[in-house]
Amino acid sequence: MPLPKRTGICPCCGRETRLTYHHLIPRHMHRRAYFRKNYSRQELSQGIYICRQCHDGIHRFYTAMELAKHLNTLDRLLADDSLAAHFAWVARQRIRID
Repeated sequence: MPLPKRTGICPCCGRETRLTYHHLIPRHMHRRAYFRKNYSRQELSQGIYICRQCHDGIHRFYTAMELAKHLNTLDRLLADDSLAAHFAWVARQRIRID
């Protein structure tokens, strides 16, 4: 059974819309020895709810390994220049209804 749609304000672009769950350490990195050794299960499962357009942009700009090692907090995502430009662009877009 699919999870119910969650709506709210995206912390990246500031728009009120449907949100998706973004794992701060991408799920397929969890099985790697480095991440199993250095992070607890709880830390690995941490994430944020963001809109689909911001979510897609994050994964378009960076690989899973880059996200897992360097951009694994909301503050780091927001501080990244490339992502900040993308989030600003998304903030000016109309909300898509999927």
